[in-house]
Amino acid sequence: MNLSFLKDRVFLREVLTIALPISFQQLINASLNMIDVLMVGQLGEASIAALGLSNQVFFVFILLLFGLTSGMAIFVAQFWGKGEVEPIRKVLGMSIAITSAIALIFTLITTLFPHRVLGFYTEDPEVIAIGSRYLRIVGLSYIAVAIATSYIATLRSIKLIKLTVIATVCALIFKTTLGYILIFGHFGFPALGVEGAAIGTASGWTLELILLISLVYTQKTPLAVNPLTFFTFDFEFFTRVLKTTLPALANELFWSFGITTYNAIYARIGTDSIAAVNVNATIEELGFVVFMGLGNACAVMVGNRIGAGKKDEAYETVRRVIILSILAAWAVGLLVLLARDTVIGWYNLSPSGTYNVRMLMLAMACVLWVRMFNFCTFIGALRAGGDTRFALFMEICSIWLIGVPAAYIGAFVLELPVYLVYLMVGLEEVAKAFVSFWRFRSRKWIHDLVNE
Repeated sequence: MNLSFLKDRVFLREVLTIALPISFQQLINASLNMIDVLMVGQLGEASIAALGLSNQVFFVFILLLFGLTSGMAIFVAQFWGKGEVEPIRKVLGMSIAITSAIALIFTLITTLFPHRVLGFYTEDPEVIAIGSRYLRIVGLSYIAVAIATSYIATLRSIKLIKLTVIATVCALIFKTTLGYILIFGHFGFPALGVEGAAIGTASGWTLELILLISLVYTQKTPLAVNPLTFFTFDFEFFTRVLKTTLPALANELFWSFGITTYNAIYARIGTDSIAAVNVNATIEELGFVVFMGLGNACAVMVGNRIGAGKKDEAYETVRRVIILSILAAWAVGLLVLLARDTVIGWYNLSPSGTYNVRMLMLAMACVLWVRMFNFCTFIGALRAGGDTRFALFMEICSIWLIGVPAAYIGAFVLELPVYLVYLMVGLEEVAKAFVSFWRFRSRKWIHDLVNE
């Protein structure tokens, strides 16, 4: 493992300039999400399970948005590296139009049929009833989330990350504060429980969009033009962008269905099992913040370099970020192990739920470095380099031919506890690591989409 690049101050400064704001943004997000689970956790395991399963719907939704916007961000980063602004505005318009259509579908599903949606995950009537009340409220804010996600992806790709951090952090603090007031009924407000958490969440996401648009225009960014100009793209440009973007969207669709299938399997092991998985997920999200920053920084830098015609620099950038990610993953895994007892004490769990969380955190710490290697090669190389079709094929095979069958066999054939089923699911990450490393070394993932 060659670490000589650690002396390259220019490279490290560029990485940190992009990665630190994104990591800080994710840290605040993960921390406040954990606080949400802690607050709802005071209401009992059924409420924790209901919140977690309801958020699985949002998880599928946000991953579809991420797939679409990150696919389009490939073009934004490369156009920015080439020095062209007008096509970036058109890509943003395409992103807003398509993500808003997806959001409308999810809004209708979650507000009209929440019981049927949650029935896919659990048969517990109490969990379904609580989760349905949450979904009907949160679903109303999905269109605002879609538009905000489009702006965030674009602003990150043109290195205006501070604006996204300001908007997101302010919105998250507002969301958590309002949720605290309405969950427990402080300052004369009624105690609404999980519904209070939903109102806080929906209000926070709406505020995020308002703040983003305000900052884009007050700071006179390259996006501060008449919004109607965003939608002046022609059909040829539209199909050109979609050719690369749709595989990324399909990738996230199949991956999100796979992850949500895992959670449906965990939920059917028992309510205490899915509650433990949700607690572990908040810790996992908190530990993931470093890698979100590194992966997204890598993607922006690689896209800019490919757009500028510097393919060798793009390859070397990914190699360096992979090494940084593995080193960071070992450190985070150790911290997770050391913090297990402290974290478990924060939650009102049954004895079996407590033991499950403890073992899940151990399993998560052991496989974290493999997952982070895959994340950086996937986001920072394959997707940033426009190799979206290969990435789609790899993702489908790893989840649906290895991960989901392993989870099913572990839970229903071998009848293993939830933490061993979680560990079996990690087999798909190991298989994916071998394939993604081979693809990275081949350099076949580097596609110049704006010059050739």
